[in-house]
Amino acid sequence: MCVLLLISNKDRYGYELVEEISKKFTISEGGLYPLLRRMTKDELFSTYLAESKEGPPRKYYAITEKGEEMKEKLLHDWNDLKHGVNQFIQEEVDQIEKN
Repeated sequence: MCVLLLISNKDRYGYELVEEISKKFTISEGGLYPLLRRMTKDELFSTYLAESKEGPPRKYYAITEKGEEMKEKLLHDWNDLKHGVNQFIQEEVDQIEKN
């Protein structure tokens, strides 16, 4: 979901995604690139090459309409999960406070 969110904000290249995600939690390039390939194959992203001032052209990933739909579904699922987990936590806190 994080990759979909980042790419929905702007087109990005692989290493840029690694850098952004690494600001929040650990991820390796070796773990990200197979995911990008699979998501591109599943038509969640399209790709294009763009010149780079720092070396060879970079492969950029752009979200597709199908990718946007998947992002919305995953956000909805995440909110449902978060709500359910928060209910369990609150019930546990309430039980502890009763004792």
